[in-house]
Amino acid sequence: MTSAAAPDTLNRPSIDPEEVEKFSRIAAEWWDPDSKFKPLHKFNPVRLGYIRDTICQHFGLTGDKPLTGLRILDIGCGGGLVCEPMARLGASITGVDAAEANVKTASVHADEQGLEIDYRHGVAEQLIENGEAPFDVVLNLEVMEHVANPHTFLVDCANLVKPGGLMICATINRTSKAFALAIVGAEWVMGWLPKGTHRFGKLVKPGEIRAALAEGGMHLREPVGVNYNPLTDQFSIGSDTAVNYMAVAEKPA
Repeated sequence: MTSAAAPDTLNRPSIDPEEVEKFSRIAAEWWDPDSKFKPLHKFNPVRLGYIRDTICQHFGLTGDKPLTGLRILDIGCGGGLVCEPMARLGASITGVDAAEANVKTASVHADEQGLEIDYRHGVAEQLIENGEAPFDVVLNLEVMEHVANPHTFLVDCANLVKPGGLMICATINRTSKAFALAIVGAEWVMGWLPKGTHRFGKLVKPGEIRAALAEGGMHLREPVGVNYNPLTDQFSIGSDTAVNYMAVAEKPA
């Protein structure tokens, strides 16, 4: 999700036929593993596996398309790197992003893949204002560190989860190790991300997520780390939550 100003109303942007080629080119960048979105591609398989397994375990689901019948919201969906796999697993997926260009490029790419995904330009509070029915699962991935008020954002997201549902969060911890690796290392040394992508003061600690979601009636489980091994150039789920981490919150039925 970008820091673009929120629209006045939540909407599904129409795409002029003349725009399709332009947004197809941008979509190609989103889906290019060697583009500026390289870090997302690097750890996307790990987080997708964690998301799928967590949802399946919670709802007791199995099969080739285990998420069939579930309504899932990906808030801050970007170019659709998570929405498309969720759709392929059978979910009814809604992707929302504050940047209209992201929504348009994601829509074009989904159409090219023959996938039905409900993409919308807007922000979480607009879903609430519009009386949107709550979702079985809300995916809150690499978003909260970019919003104006993470606490309010998280409470709003909690209000979009139905009783018995889940929220799955992923973000960067506000630690000295995260500053060294995720900001200095990833942005300034490795060049994986544009400089200034993350600001240290905007990073979010697990305790801050826990407090906000408790206000929204949800219980946060202990987080897990998403750890990078420079020798293998691979990410994996681990115990070190000092840099990237994921956490699951449940809303009582």
